[in-house]
Amino acid sequence: MTKFTYYPGCSSQASAAHLDKSLRSTFERLGHSLNYIEDWNCCGASVGHIHTGHLMNSALSARNLALAKEQGGTADVVSPCAACYLNTHYVNESIRGSEKLKDQLNEALGAAGKSYDGSLHVRHACEVLVTDVGKDKLAEAVRKPLTGLKVAGWVGCQTVRPFANTERGNNFDSYDQPTFLDDFITATGAEAVPFENKTACCGGSVSVMDVNKSIHLMKRILDEAAAAGADVVATPCPLCQTNLEMYQTLINTRYGTTFNIPVVFYSQLLAVAFGLDPYEAAGLDQNIIRSEKLEAMGGAVSA
Repeated sequence: MTKFTYYPGCSSQASAAHLDKSLRSTFERLGHSLNYIEDWNCCGASVGHIHTGHLMNSALSARNLALAKEQGGTADVVSPCAACYLNTHYVNESIRGSEKLKDQLNEALGAAGKSYDGSLHVRHACEVLVTDVGKDKLAEAVRKPLTGLKVAGWVGCQTVRPFANTERGNNFDSYDQPTFLDDFITATGAEAVPFENKTACCGGSVSVMDVNKSIHLMKRILDEAAAAGADVVATPCPLCQTNLEMYQTLINTRYGTTFNIPVVFYSQLLAVAFGLDPYEAAGLDQNIIRSEKLEAMGGAVSA
């Protein structure tokens, strides 16, 4: 069993608890374990730098990295969240490339008796599934194929930008035409419907401050998913999932539409297809818009 140091991020404790649950269940079924960084903290997400500035925001990720280093085990830190991965990977690579920044951050960390040398490798959970597992192994783990389920694979804008097509990102996919999510979907036995908006932005944290500035972006994504006949939209991004699911009622009121499309995490699809419990392992009961079709396909089977 490969043991990864795991940075789940703040959303794993609330709005994306079902991502955390289903991902850990999926990794375990594949023979990998995700071990939490003890006493981890927020990475600042997409808004931390606004009030705190670059150095202070970087110190948040540096502290998590220092804790991961202290904890020992694998040299790889895995995160499932686009923003967490973006910030943590960026800070890690910045420390590796700048002695000045490393010294500044270690001065800050020193106040808490900690330090970090840049020796870890920060990876996205999807990248691990692509490079360490692969589509064939995912398909081999399937016990309950999701035959007949039509899925719109929506990667979002941050998961692959800007690190997916870099050496330290393990070149796991391209920026503009990523295929990994469709590969995950087809490995489960579901159908990945054509989806041009797979890397489209939903507005991200702008929606938290003023949804009126981004609601049209979400509608565009839902329009295409509905036109493609998708039973569900699947995404790897916690904020993407929250936005597209939570604001459908508002979109319907504003535009006169009738959207009621379940928005699930890719790991929920994998967990159900692996024959794991659709609620205890996949967390399908934690979605606001429930997918009756996907839930009906679930049910635990022997390994």
